[in-house]
Amino acid sequence: MTPPSSARDLRVTGVVQGVGFRPFVHRMALRQGLAGWVRNVAGTVEIHVEGAADALDRFQRDLRLEAPPVARIDTLEAASGTLVGFRGFDIAASEDADGNRPVPPDVATCASCERELFDPADRRYRHPFITCTDCGPRYTVIEALPYDRERTTLGAFEPCPSCAGEYGTPGARRHHAESLACHECGPQLWLESLDGRRWAYNETAVQLAALSLRRGAILAVRGVGGFHLACDATNDVAVRRLRDRKHREAKPLAVMVRTLEAARAIAEVADAEAALLTGPERPIVLLRRRAHAARGGASLATGLAPGLDRVGVMLAYAPLHHLLLEGAGVPLVMTSGNLSDEPIAIGNAEARARLGQIADEFLLHDREILSRVDDSVARVVDGAPLLMRRARGYAPLALRLPVPAPRPLAAVGPHLKNTFTLARDGWAWPSPHIGDLESLDAVAHWKTALARYRDLFRIAPEVAVRDLHPGYLSTRLAEELGLERTIAVQHHHAHVAAVAAEHGVTSTVVGLAFDGTGYGDDGAVWGAETLVADLRGYRRVAQLRYAPLPGGDLAAREPWRAALGYLSLEPGAEASFALAFDGVSENERRIAERQVARGLNAPLASSMGRLFDAAAAVLGVRHRSGFEGQAAAELESLAGERVAHAVAMPVREADGRWVIDPVPMLAELGARRIAGEDVHALAASFHESVALAAAAIAARAAEAHGADTVALGGGSFQNARLLSGVRRRLASCGLRVLVPRLLSPNDGAISYGQAAVAAAVLASE
Repeated sequence: MTPPSSARDLRVTGVVQGVGFRPFVHRMALRQGLAGWVRNVAGTVEIHVEGAADALDRFQRDLRLEAPPVARIDTLEAASGTLVGFRGFDIAASEDADGNRPVPPDVATCASCERELFDPADRRYRHPFITCTDCGPRYTVIEALPYDRERTTLGAFEPCPSCAGEYGTPGARRHHAESLACHECGPQLWLESLDGRRWAYNETAVQLAALSLRRGAILAVRGVGGFHLACDATNDVAVRRLRDRKHREAKPLAVMVRTLEAARAIAEVADAEAALLTGPERPIVLLRRRAHAARGGASLATGLAPGLDRVGVMLAYAPLHHLLLEGAGVPLVMTSGNLSDEPIAIGNAEARARLGQIADEFLLHDREILSRVDDSVARVVDGAPLLMRRARGYAPLALRLPVPAPRPLAAVGPHLKNTFTLARDGWAWPSPHIGDLESLDAVAHWKTALARYRDLFRIAPEVAVRDLHPGYLSTRLAEELGLERTIAVQHHHAHVAAVAAEHGVTSTVVGLAFDGTGYGDDGAVWGAETLVADLRGYRRVAQLRYAPLPGGDLAAREPWRAALGYLSLEPGAEASFALAFDGVSENERRIAERQVARGLNAPLASSMGRLFDAAAAVLGVRHRSGFEGQAAAELESLAGERVAHAVAMPVREADGRWVIDPVPMLAELGARRIAGEDVHALAASFHESVALAAAAIAARAAEAHGADTVALGGGSFQNARLLSGVRRRLASCGLRVLVPRLLSPNDGAISYGQAAVAAAVLASE
């Protein structure tokens, strides 16, 4: 190594811990003949390099160009350093500090580890916890930053001499791999019966577990972010038994396969879907199901996603998954290890207590899980990914705030599909998917996760941000934080703000916020809103016509009630609505009609979700739902990609707003269905009608208010046909259309939207 002629200090921020960044820096420095050191400091990496000036330039350039695959460099600051005269390059001890502290998410087993897993000559052959600097658990095992082994749950396992040698060898793939382990020194795996007897370990446990799955058993499998409940996805009896025990009547079940080829055997996989499936995040991807199994493949059980044309598929993302799937030889159901609507189980004792009535056996290990994280869910719309649930693989990555928060914030999120967000300065940290806040267990999960975030990121919030609804449990949670100030943000403003903020937009936009329900500032139920908004405020310029919802929240589970509410507006359309009440008893309907007439438990609603429910009932598709959104999902499946003509919906002005009236459209489609027209064509026509009306009103609002950008948010935009139809029409008008990419369109984005609004409000004071 030639004597150094100059020195440079660099500071790198972003996702640069837990991703093999320090060993990568070490390799880059040696390649350029540089001396110095690299170290972790809280959530950043600091580098001191000495050498020839041109080598320093190449080194700095290559840091960005060749960073590890799961790293993300947000900033790279460089300054002249003091020439010390180092003779080598070292990875120095980590230091702690305040400031932004990015925590990497858990990422899938990399291709190199997968090859070793199935290589009989490798010393980690069939090791169920194989990992390296490029892959493996991160967020779920990190106790504190900086990211070093002693601050993870792997610290309980002392590396053997061979692993320690790899850890300390520059240039090796496991150089400073904090989660490295092997058969000799890593976590242990065992198969356990319901009576608590451990009767097989490690490789034998894997083989016997795979055999049990082939025989139709249900296994509780301890994974990365919690437990899965697994069974043979081709076995109708096993799937039905799992549904019965889990109390999950109709909600789709996810399927796991080992390879992309196995995914193609059961579903159609476009290039963009293949990229999602094989990426390091490994989400569940909604794929169009094959009508028949590919040659040599097995047909999926009919009960996986009843009534839907798509099935959720994910590739194995942990070595244990690879081993189980290889041994079972069939696709496996891998659904969250919980009873419906409960948090996913993470601890062995917890799983024994909560899953003992569901599983036949437990496949357990002793690597502790610190943070519950469900699987993420995504789909592809118009060739681009759309997140449906942001969790493992994506969280807890931070998102930028376009207006920095002057004070630290805790945005508590909504009541359903909850996430929370902590924010400080120009960054926001949305939590992984928490779920519906409808049980004590869910609330306990929320509180534990918030405390974990506060500790990891060292954020002490001074301001709470909540939904406008006074009765939400999340509102009470905000109050219980005991902070000196609380800011309330209207639900649909938060939807629009989340989309705008994700794209860095602070100017006025037209926002289409379409979902099931949200508390409006007039006390009614909103859900199909056109807002003219920026981050600080909004004006409601258009809505669906208000209709009563007899039974209140019950209407979300019984679509015929939404249809009855619309019929009450135009009783003369009775004949066209006839199919909506098939199977509804005279007594049920009479009680609901009285609720509407007297205004008792029949709130007025402008809701896109309930419009989809009403259409499903009017077309005779569904009268009662087994899960939220089932009717809308079935309508989308029926519509497919069929060409159809829209039915125009009249628009009138009332109270300074445009009001879209869907009743004539529902009546026409209902009459055509009664006359025998194909339900698939009518479902397609319904989608086209809604897309046409939505795009027309947004374009009208944009022209009236001088806006050139439209933001699309809310759970209804998880519907690919609706999203694509609205986006395409608006783009043809020359408008810029913002679609969620980093967060879901649904309520999982609300907390980030709340944080963006609160930051802008505080900054303007």
